[in-house]
Amino acid sequence: MNLSVPSIKSCDDCPIRYNAVCSKCEPDEMKDLEAIKYYRSFAAGQPIFFAGDPLEFVGSIVSGVSSLTRTMPDGRVQMVGLLLPGDFMGRPNRETIECDVVAETDVMLCCFRRRPFERLINDTPHVGQRLLEMTLDELDAAREWMLVLGRKTAREKIASLLYMIATRMAKLSKNTGAATTFTLPITRETMANYLGLTIETVSRQMSALKRDGLIAFSDRRDIAVPDVESLKAETGEYA
Repeated sequence: MNLSVPSIKSCDDCPIRYNAVCSKCEPDEMKDLEAIKYYRSFAAGQPIFFAGDPLEFVGSIVSGVSSLTRTMPDGRVQMVGLLLPGDFMGRPNRETIECDVVAETDVMLCCFRRRPFERLINDTPHVGQRLLEMTLDELDAAREWMLVLGRKTAREKIASLLYMIATRMAKLSKNTGAATTFTLPITRETMANYLGLTIETVSRQMSALKRDGLIAFSDRRDIAVPDVESLKAETGEYA
């Protein structure tokens, strides 16, 4: 399976142009952003940041998926988030980063040096406005994930994760149909870590969803969802 990063000549070619932090920018504001941006690529499995590293740059995920994890003093590790295309990585006005950030697939980032970006936020209202919107969306998602982890069954957890990824990927590809397909960007081991389940439970529930016709897959990563609304119904929130 090839998850190579795209070749981008300008912001007009960017696949996340209307989902990222720059989505509300006027042409003159885009010029200011273009003047300080640069691209970086990371291979699957490569660390982007370690917790405590100086936060030298921030940026948007152009392609691929990265994970956010926290490690406890006794060595236990918990994934606390996934960054998908369009998501913003890093916190302006923070000197260091609090989580390990690892490329789960090949990843391309549209990066901005942190200090110039902080100055640009003050001078470019549409960037600051969009960043606030994205921060509030992330807060809503974190509250939603508290429900997933705290109250949902294993089947509902798996369905919720697949539904979230399916709808995000469909939005990026502008797919408005009832059916969708996507490449699962994380392994079943990573899914288990993220959802607080065992790998065996993840495999059983994936097989059960397949048996019930809610998803289809011929390998462990390429997922087809015949009816997104039917999958949504399995998340436990839409009875």
